[in-house]
Amino acid sequence: MSALVWTAKGTAEWLAGLDERLEVVEVPAEPLADPRLNEVRVLIPPLMRNAADEDFDLTALMAGAKNLEYVQALSAGVDNIVHAVPDGVLLCSVRGAYDELMAELLLTGILTVYKEIPHYVHAQDAGSWAPEQVRVVQGKTVLYVGYGSISRCLERYLAPFQVRTLKVARTRRGDIASLEELPGLLPEADIVVLLTPLTEQTRGLVGADFLARMKPGSLLVNGARGACVESEALLEATRERGIQAFLDVTDPEPLPAGHPLWSAPGVFITPHIGSLVADNRERCFQVVRENLTTWVNGGAPKNRVEHGY
Repeated sequence: MSALVWTAKGTAEWLAGLDERLEVVEVPAEPLADPRLNEVRVLIPPLMRNAADEDFDLTALMAGAKNLEYVQALSAGVDNIVHAVPDGVLLCSVRGAYDELMAELLLTGILTVYKEIPHYVHAQDAGSWAPEQVRVVQGKTVLYVGYGSISRCLERYLAPFQVRTLKVARTRRGDIASLEELPGLLPEADIVVLLTPLTEQTRGLVGADFLARMKPGSLLVNGARGACVESEALLEATRERGIQAFLDVTDPEPLPAGHPLWSAPGVFITPHIGSLVADNRERCFQVVRENLTTWVNGGAPKNRVEHGY
């Protein structure tokens, strides 16, 4: 089997030296008019956080590639491309590539909020000695909403703190509860870590009812997608119930200057930096290369994503 692989601009070098049956070409400037469009069997779209960042019509490109068999995302989440993938076309993510990066950031966010680090940064900037009471993570109850590979990694990192762990996924399995059971678990949690994919089921999942069930003063950690949280409901919860939050993602994103989330009490924000490290591409393309090699040899690539995920 041989295959033409169209890959995002600036990424072909990361696929050099692959199996000779894979012809890797960066997506041309005008892909819909390219004479080889119908030869494309594998597509690796650009890593985009917002559909508006596309420099071509991804939906039209996939629909026009009549022999397309396999789409390989460059991200762990696929909400920005899943809508464009035709039925019957294999879709895979790079889930697992960023587990340690994300888990480290989320652990940092939890400790930053619990130890009032933003307060002390401002105090230092002002040259002010301003002691403030802080909290301990030890013995707290952590609820993972979306229990996948990142959650498992963060769970390992939090183990020395002797925390109690609760787990929720889309469906019940073993000690992992289902989303339907989530409302009954929220009042038990001191820290709620959101790591779900963005789907119709999880869009706006963290709304007024969700936040009302959380303990007053508890911490929401969002390492999923900004749209999983209703920003207005979160703002209200910070004011009325002392809910705190660490957000690496927001809605809208990028968060504009002057948005009330920037100044909400107890909210600490980083600008979607979970995988923003020097070896980002090396980690990502290790998974991509393995998957392409497996696929061209007739195997099943890992991290397959169901279209209705």
